[in-house]
Amino acid sequence: MRVLLTLICLLLALPVLGVLGAWLAFDAAAWDVLVHQAQTVLAGYALQSLLLAGLVAIGVALLGGGAAAAVALFEFPGRRSFEWAMLLPMAMPAYVLAYAYTDFLQFSGPLQTALRSLAGLDGALWPDVRSLPGAVVLFVLCLYPYVYLLVRAALAERGVQMMEAARLLGAGLWRRIGAVALPLSRPALAAGIALALMETLADYGVGAYFGLSTFSTGIYKAWLVMNDRIAAAQLASLLLLLVALLLWAERRARRHLRFAAGRNVGLASANEGRAAVLHGRLALLAWCLCAVPVAFGFVLPLALLARLVWQEARYGTFGLPLVRFVQWALTSFQLAAAAALLAAALALALAFALRVAAARAERSWRTRLLAGAVRTVSLGYAVPGAVIAVGILLPVGAVQALWPTAPLSAIVTGSVVGLLYAYLVRFSAVALQSLEAGYARLPASLDDSARMLGASPGRLLAEVHAPLLRRSVLAAALLVFVDVMKELPATLVLRPFDSDTLAVVAYNLARDERLAEAALPSLAIVAVGLLPVLLLSRAMRR
Repeated sequence: MRVLLTLICLLLALPVLGVLGAWLAFDAAAWDVLVHQAQTVLAGYALQSLLLAGLVAIGVALLGGGAAAAVALFEFPGRRSFEWAMLLPMAMPAYVLAYAYTDFLQFSGPLQTALRSLAGLDGALWPDVRSLPGAVVLFVLCLYPYVYLLVRAALAERGVQMMEAARLLGAGLWRRIGAVALPLSRPALAAGIALALMETLADYGVGAYFGLSTFSTGIYKAWLVMNDRIAAAQLASLLLLLVALLLWAERRARRHLRFAAGRNVGLASANEGRAAVLHGRLALLAWCLCAVPVAFGFVLPLALLARLVWQEARYGTFGLPLVRFVQWALTSFQLAAAAALLAAALALALAFALRVAAARAERSWRTRLLAGAVRTVSLGYAVPGAVIAVGILLPVGAVQALWPTAPLSAIVTGSVVGLLYAYLVRFSAVALQSLEAGYARLPASLDDSARMLGASPGRLLAEVHAPLLRRSVLAAALLVFVDVMKELPATLVLRPFDSDTLAVVAYNLARDERLAEAALPSLAIVAVGLLPVLLLSRAMRR
């Protein structure tokens, strides 16, 4: 069983190995391609990707960290509602946000049209939203919840008590924030920023729609437009290197989270301090700090999308056939459900195998190999969809060149099998994390009791673990389901012919400037994305 699971994990690691393995065949032609890219597009890709990442890092740190500090450390009107409402923008993919605001703010959009009519003006009232600054704002509105969640968790346990102690020692408000809150939240802040930057670098929808020259858009241009697999592999390797550095920074920051949450803080001491009550301008500032991202990151774009759908339906100009929409929705649900079931089952098997090995204190080579393979699978979520697509196509192309009659290309590329494989590579880590968290809550004495009663490993899993892990398995499947519904880059390349998903349809319609028709599939994606956000909000309220 462990050997089979290890082979499955290694199979899921093949796309990353395929990208890195492209450098093993580095010859004169590959060197010429690299030199040509360095002389033409590489500097632009690197500069715009790093500039985008740097500005997004500053934005999510200020917005997410500031909102988390306000909610965790202070009392002001609406604080209880903002505790969960701050998570709502997580349900809004960045490319959906881009479609909504482009239609609303562009030259022919309703806002500029109304303002020009009132003021009697003719020209554009502001620059086009489809630009690097516009992309930065959209990413900040979508990704600040990563920072908000981690920083709020870091401050929730001891932040209020330490802020109160600093106040009794005579420290002013801003000194307390700088000397107490900021050091407490610094590791969580770094981890949240790293997660947000991984999502930013992995994005393709916003970059392609706004015409940005990033590594992700460059990979697709090299592969699909220029038909140059060597250039695509080189760009994918560089993007993978950036993501690996961010992942290392995030892991390192998480190791220091213990300084922000002590283990010896009991219930009594947790209730000793009370959040400082804000009044006047400070209360208004805290309220605005929380209300603005919720309004512009979720409420307004949701209203804009709903307005587009309502107008199209009211005036009978809706060009999107409902029958086709149902077909696209059904395809999306089928792919998401299949991927969710496979990922949850695989995560349960891997977590159970590691649990059994840990209980028996095994140190065999098979156990070590399985543990290493599981860690490799855990990196999949940090790998951009563009890299995964290239990593799948490169080995398939190499095998097809050596063995022209092999059916591998037909099985993997342009088929449901290849698409589900890409989803498992990308999202198995999400399910595995949920199952590992569920197993952490189960005492080892349950396993010991079952073994003393003669239960086999299969019976232990079926009759003891499975009922207790039911919620963790459902949570894992739900998270993978929602992620697959929103996934765009890998689906865009690997999807079967005439088998589009809602994300692909929304992107294609928006690319053709049919934003009103792109609103309906975008709304469906947002509606599905709300499910895990609502569950997370409910858990936080508890």
